Amino acid sequence: MAVAFVLTSAAYALAQFRGRGLDRFAMAPAQFPDGDVVICRLVYTEVRRYGVGWRTDYPLGERNLSIRLSELTRTRVSRGPGNTPNHYLVRLTDDQLFSCPFLTAGDIASAGFSPADAERLREYLLKGGFLWTDDHWGTEEWEVWLKELAKVFPPDEYPVEMVTPADPIFSAQFVIKEMPQIPNIGYWRGSGGDTSEQGADSKTPHFYAVRDKHGRIMLAMTHNTDIFDAFEREADDPRFFSRFSPTGYALGINVLLYAMTH
Repeated sequence: MAVAFVLTSAAYALAQFRGRGLDRFAMAPAQFPDGDVVICRLVYTEVRRYGVGWRTDYPLGERNLSIRLSELTRTRVSRGPGNTPNHYLVRLTDDQLFSCPFLTAGDIASAGFSPADAERLREYLLKGGFLWTDDHWGTEEWEVWLKELAKVFPPDEYPVEMVTPADPIFSAQFVIKEMPQIPNIGYWRGSGGDTSEQGADSKTPHFYAVRDKHGRIMLAMTHNTDIFDAFEREADDPRFFSRFSPTGYALGINVLLYAMTH
């Protein structure tokens, strides 16, 4: 896979920045500085807690994915001071939501949508927006999220479907033949190399989606896997990097390219 060579030979010690909390300087601005691609992180209301809620894999997940997107494709990525990729936080109630071409959300089972939230997310997605949820594991988190998602899209009208590697999203640029299972680096180290964070209940990773009436995937959901940890933790451990990051980035870039072209 070409991505494996490029990533391995690229500067491994990518500058790392860790941050937690709602930083007002990271919020999506009223006017975006340019028309280049930028990833927005969805800041949702937490009504329960799985992992660290909306902060999961933030901000390095978005930042590192943006860098690799600019390196491995011809996509122009929005950049700020010091040539650092821009990435923004956005709430469903913010007007800037509709300026975000691509939303990410971690530990989405922690979210609670009000009727107004659900309507805004539905409007955003049906108008051409794209949301990728990641890092939800096992039966409980999945069922909790499906109940929340039903507020946005009634399942009889917009069903959740399983997406297989035969779908074009798996080959938008890099050909991915099977859905990868990527664990949190802490779990991977502590378990001696296991990848299923909840044992038998999360044994098989899945890619789920909700499509609009034209067949476009508008909501991508990677379940029983933590794809964004392959981005966030790429410089933490060379063993973790070599095993998981090339495949994680291949899928991430495919999802981004699909969202930008559909």
